[in-house]
Amino acid sequence: MLCGAAGAALVLLAGGQVWSHATASFAQGELPVKAKGGDVTGLPSALALVGLAALVAVFAVKRAGRVLVAALLALCGTGTLAAALLTADDSAALEEKAAKASGLARTGVDAVHVSAWPYLSATGGALLLIAGVLALRYGTAWPSMSGSARYERNERVPRRRRPGPRGAATAADPGRPEEMWKALDRGEDPTGDAP
Repeated sequence: MLCGAAGAALVLLAGGQVWSHATASFAQGELPVKAKGGDVTGLPSALALVGLAALVAVFAVKRAGRVLVAALLALCGTGTLAAALLTADDSAALEEKAAKASGLARTGVDAVHVSAWPYLSATGGALLLIAGVLALRYGTAWPSMSGSARYERNERVPRRRRPGPRGAATAADPGRPEEMWKALDRGEDPTGDAP
């Protein structure tokens, strides 16, 4: 869970940082332009959010559902990793920003300089992928949030207990609420002897 949460946080942080910068050349001169991760591609951030939701859902579902959610988590990690690496040196966002700044329909950009942020985003995607693979491998043994062990245990307790050597269970005193709750915990009906 920590691996996946760290990966999603890293991807979301990287999405708001400058991924690339360049110099746009046009007739009147040169203009520096830069593009943030969200300008280049919004896919890693979107997949990180889906991965974060899948990370929480892994613990909320059981068996087959857990396998499906873990597979979704692994796919989100794979998609984030691929999207960040494939678009790291994409100059389309820089050209669009240069065109807006210069007021020209087309403006070329010189040498694109890529920062470390797209690669950190890819690292976050790799962490999400690892979390998904670990959930696929070991998830069936993890506990789920679908029920409390206390109540699951009480469902298996017979309704009436046989008196044993320690004595029979006593009926709950309707005047004492704590006794009624204790009777409910034992699986008894505290109103059974009430008039």
